[in-house]
Amino acid sequence: MYRLDIAEVAQRSGLNPSTLRYYEKRGLIMSDGRRGLRREYDDSVLTRLALIALGRKAGYSLDQIGDLFRPQGGKYELNRHELRNQASNLRNQAQELQATADLLDHVAACTAPSHLECPRFQTLLKDALKAKEPE
Repeated sequence: MYRLDIAEVAQRSGLNPSTLRYYEKRGLIMSDGRRGLRREYDDSVLTRLALIALGRKAGYSLDQIGDLFRPQGGKYELNRHELRNQASNLRNQAQELQATADLLDHVAACTAPSHLECPRFQTLLKDALKAKEPE
């Protein structure tokens, strides 16, 4: 294990030192102490920061990441059930985004004099409204 000061961690992770201090304040990472006025971290902080980045990319909030990636007995035990649920949620979001992109492509290419006169556009608008109605 190597000890890295905050500038080295920032350089290797691509994060600003202020972000590292914020993550530390939130309990997502921990420094091992200080060398002069600079915080020092164990080099395993880079793995932790990669887990945080993955969690953010997967749509988790920092609070959720703190709960999900909390070390258990010195190891990171990830909740596989939760990860599968989030993967399913992301797939559903991707399908919704693809449908929206298809709608926008249609609207952009539609030759109707007005988009509101286009039968397909009217159907898509009705479908969009149905999707938002409470059950």
